[in-house]
Amino acid sequence: MTVGAIGNDDEKLRGWWQTRSFAFALVLLTALPLVWPDIPPLVDLPGHMGRYEVQLNLASSPGLQRFYDFDWALIGNLGLDLLVIGAAKLFGLELAVKLIVIAIPPLTVAGFLWVAREVAGRLPPTAIFAAPLAYGFPFHFGFLNFALSMALAFLAFALWLRLARLGHLAMRAAIFVPISFLIWLVHTYGWGTLGVMAFSAELVRQYDLGRPFLKAGFRAGLHCLVLAPPVLLMLLWRSGGHVEGRTIDWFNWERKFDWLIMALRDRWEIFDLASLALIGLLLLFALFSRRLEYSRNLAASAVFLALVYLLLPRIVFGSAYADMRLVPYMIAVAVIAIRLKPSAGRRFAGVLAALGIAFLLVRTMSTTVSFWLYDRSYDRLLTALNHVPPDARMVSFVGRGCADPWTMSRLEHLPALAIVRRHAFSNDQWAMAGAQLLEVDYPAARGFDTDPSQIVTATSCRGEGWRTIDRALANFPRNAFDYVWLIEPPAYAPVLARGMEEVWRSGASVLYRVVDRSTPGDRQRGQ
Repeated sequence: MTVGAIGNDDEKLRGWWQTRSFAFALVLLTALPLVWPDIPPLVDLPGHMGRYEVQLNLASSPGLQRFYDFDWALIGNLGLDLLVIGAAKLFGLELAVKLIVIAIPPLTVAGFLWVAREVAGRLPPTAIFAAPLAYGFPFHFGFLNFALSMALAFLAFALWLRLARLGHLAMRAAIFVPISFLIWLVHTYGWGTLGVMAFSAELVRQYDLGRPFLKAGFRAGLHCLVLAPPVLLMLLWRSGGHVEGRTIDWFNWERKFDWLIMALRDRWEIFDLASLALIGLLLLFALFSRRLEYSRNLAASAVFLALVYLLLPRIVFGSAYADMRLVPYMIAVAVIAIRLKPSAGRRFAGVLAALGIAFLLVRTMSTTVSFWLYDRSYDRLLTALNHVPPDARMVSFVGRGCADPWTMSRLEHLPALAIVRRHAFSNDQWAMAGAQLLEVDYPAARGFDTDPSQIVTATSCRGEGWRTIDRALANFPRNAFDYVWLIEPPAYAPVLARGMEEVWRSGASVLYRVVDRSTPGDRQRGQ
């Protein structure tokens, strides 16, 4: 849709950055970092893949039935959970997930470009600078239902703007009822973001029609009622007991500043910060430039999203990082709000487009290399699963430090691939009411059955619920497990590995088979 819209301009008046072929190539380019890895190296994704395997094969797998329950319910967080049902039948689960994930950044960038084109009339060269934000920190974290819903929200917002520009308000009202339901079903956050952007845009349109500000706001609210029906689903969701998590940590200004500077966080801190600074310089330059200006329509959307960001708590209904998720998209809206003034000149526009392409190419190549390096780590560690029998009872401990380094290991939920490949037990699945539909049902492993029991550290970390590696090895219930998978663990006392037989090793990572069911404490008391 974006590409077609851009291609409608008079060929002679368009710059090379406004052609259909350029837009198509730019959108495709953003898929490049995900082409090589077999499993996209995103922090939470392996954990989600474990859940997909359970939902797809629980009924036919006695091994999975020993450990998990899965009950479908209508919740606003089902994007990939639904898509993998058909895709996994065609491609197998791992390839299906890769194909779905690889589509998310291009869809996001297509949404950015289409919105920019609808507001500016032509695709402004500055919009290219927004494309790297499709690989923002929330995407790297693996919030994929969220990321997909945001991609769909931007595409829907572009359609909202287009139908208003063409005067098709009745058509817009009719089709956005089902669109709002669809985006809510993928993830509630995308639906909410669409509502904020649609209201702000409609407010500006009503004001431009000559209506006073308050009346414009009232009429904008009326137009946006077509986006409100999913509220009924929200009420059913809450009343059905599916959402029990707390909403806490309001106005944590220190963390909100951290999320801002982490918008492009991936592997190399100085490079990521410098990239964000370049976008910041563009936003600042547009404020004072005689050849650039901000669209009032999208500037209003950026302001509204900034207010939402300031008001959101860190944890909503037990789901963490609620405010952090908005940051890259909030910045992207501010970037695509920039457009050329009529006096800008074609040469100036061409220089901006060339700089944007250079920026995008550098960011794309860095992300591609980063993902390749993570993929090498995944491939090396996953050879351990060749030594795990089907339906195994396995507990995993993944090492990390108390501090949160810029470069994340992305190994925290790697153990869940044992569910996918071996139908084994993994102790990294989330226990979050309302956030997902899988439940862990393995009482013998209590205390070592759900996230974050798989996280271990060298020393106690203040304010965190993680065990030290020594405590974990000393206290896990050996009667409940046949295998112990240590993934990049901190150093631990060798005596804690007594009663376990090493069956695989790669560096510090090791897979043990439990041969003595007594705990180290039991043995010491018996001496």
